[in-house]
Amino acid sequence: MEKDTGEKGFQSFLEDTFRTMDAVLSDQHAELKPNEIGVARYVGYGIVRVGGLPNIKAEELVVFPKSLQGLVFNIDPDEIGVILLGPGEGLQAGTEVRRTGRILDVPVGDGLIGRTLDALGCPLDNQGDLRPAGRRPVEREAPAVMARDPVTVPLQTGIKVIDALIPIGRGQRELIVGDRQTGKTAIAIDTIINQSGKGVVCIYCAIGKKTSDVAKVVADLKDHGAMDYTILVVATAGDPPGLQYIAPYAATTMGEYFMSQGRDVLIVYDDLTNHARAYRELSLLLRRPPGREAFPGDIFYIHSRLLERSTHLKRQHGGGSLTAIPIVETEAQDISSYIPTNLISITDGQIYLSPRLFQKGILPAVDVGKSVSRVGGKAQLPAYRTVAGDLRIAYSQFEELETFSRFGTRLDEGTRRVLERGWRVREILKQPQYKPLRVSEQIAALLAVTSGVLDAVPVDKVSQAESSLRERMAREHVDLGHRIESGEKLSEPDHRSLTGAAGEAAASMKGA
Repeated sequence: MEKDTGEKGFQSFLEDTFRTMDAVLSDQHAELKPNEIGVARYVGYGIVRVGGLPNIKAEELVVFPKSLQGLVFNIDPDEIGVILLGPGEGLQAGTEVRRTGRILDVPVGDGLIGRTLDALGCPLDNQGDLRPAGRRPVEREAPAVMARDPVTVPLQTGIKVIDALIPIGRGQRELIVGDRQTGKTAIAIDTIINQSGKGVVCIYCAIGKKTSDVAKVVADLKDHGAMDYTILVVATAGDPPGLQYIAPYAATTMGEYFMSQGRDVLIVYDDLTNHARAYRELSLLLRRPPGREAFPGDIFYIHSRLLERSTHLKRQHGGGSLTAIPIVETEAQDISSYIPTNLISITDGQIYLSPRLFQKGILPAVDVGKSVSRVGGKAQLPAYRTVAGDLRIAYSQFEELETFSRFGTRLDEGTRRVLERGWRVREILKQPQYKPLRVSEQIAALLAVTSGVLDAVPVDKVSQAESSLRERMAREHVDLGHRIESGEKLSEPDHRSLTGAAGEAAASMKGA
C-alpha cells in the first residue's frame, strides 16, 4: 500500500514538474502583455526607479500617467531604472507604470524635411502635423563591413582651408574640436548652406544647446534657404537629460532612411560633449559605477555605436551615404582630455579650431598642423591636388618659421620669401561666415597664391585681388569652372588661363 502511494506520488511530482516547465517555456515565448503594471518607488530628476514588471526588457518603452514616456535603462534584481522622455512634474512614488511591449522609434521620410522636431520626432515649429513615410527604431545596428563601399565622392564645405587641406568625403566622420566660442558651429552651418543644389539631405542635431543658440541657427538656415533640404532635431539644455541622450540616435535614424534609398545625407551633432554629460548624469542618478572623470565605463561605446552608423553603402545595399560631423568642446585647448580623445579615435579625422587664431582674427580659426583628414584626400577633386598638393606641408612650415623669425632681427632672402608667400596664403585662406565658395572659385584663388602671382600684391589687398579674380572667373571662364567642378584635371591651357586671370586681378590691385 505504501509502495503504491509512493509510486503515485512520484508520478504526480513528475507531471507537476513537466507542467511547470511547459508553463515557463510558454511564458517566455508568449506575446508581451501591455497591461502589466509596476509602481514608481523613487522619482528623481529625469529618472524613476520602478518596482514590479518582472518580464520587462531592456530599452523597452513604459508609460506613466498623462502619456509621459520612459525608457528602461537599468534592470536590477529588485527594481528597474527608467529615464524620462519628458518633464516629470507631478510624478511621485506610488505612481503606476505600464509596459508597452515596444521599443522607442521615431518618424522618418521626406515629410520631415524643413521641419524642427524634438528628440521623439514631435514637431516644434507650429507647421502642422508630420506626414512621415513610417517609423524606425532609434537604436539600430551599424551596417556590416561587407556592406560598405570606399569613400570616393567629396563633400564640399565651401570653406577653402577645409576643402583644400582637410577634405571630407561622403560617408566620412570628421570631428570638429576646439574651445568654446571658436567658430565650431559656424563651420557646420556653412557646410550645410553649401549643400544647396547638391542633392544632399542635411540634419542638424542640437544637444544641450541654449534655446537662443538654436533659434539663431534656425534663423540662419532660413535666411540662406537651407531649410528646404534640412531637418532640425532639437534637445535643448532645458530638456530632460533623457531627451538629450536619445537625440543623436533619433537624428541618425532619420538620416538612415534617406541613405537606404541611395541618397546622400550630412548630419551634424552639436555637440557630443553635452551628450556625454547627459549620459553621465543619468548613469550616476541610476547608480551605475563611475569611472574616469565620473563617466561610466561604457561612455566610449555610446559614441562608437552612434558614429559607426555613418558610412557609404554598396549599391546592392542602397548605395547612399551618411556623413557625420560631430562637434566636441575642449577646455583650455586640452585636446588630450577624455571625451575628445575618445571621439578622435572613433572618427576619420579632426578639424581643430585654435582660440589663438580666433583672437587674431584669422577666421575660420583652423589649426592646419593639428587637423587631419584620414579619408577625404582620396575623394578630393583632381584640381585640388594639382594646385594644393604640397600646400599643407608648406603652410605648416611657414607657421613654424614665422614663430622662430620673431626672435631674429635679420632674415636671409630665402626665409623672407617664404614668409611673404605664407602671409598671402593665410590671407587667401581667410573667409567670412555664410560665404561658402564654389570649387572653381577656390581653385582659382589657391592657384593664384601658390604660383606666386600674388607675391607683389600688398598683404592687405590680397582679399580684394581674390574678389576681383572671382568676378573674372564668373564672367570670362564659366566653361572652365564647370569642367573643374565636374572632376576634370587642370590642363596646361587651363593653368595659363587661371594664372592670366589672376595676374590681371593682381595688376589691378598694384595699380590701386
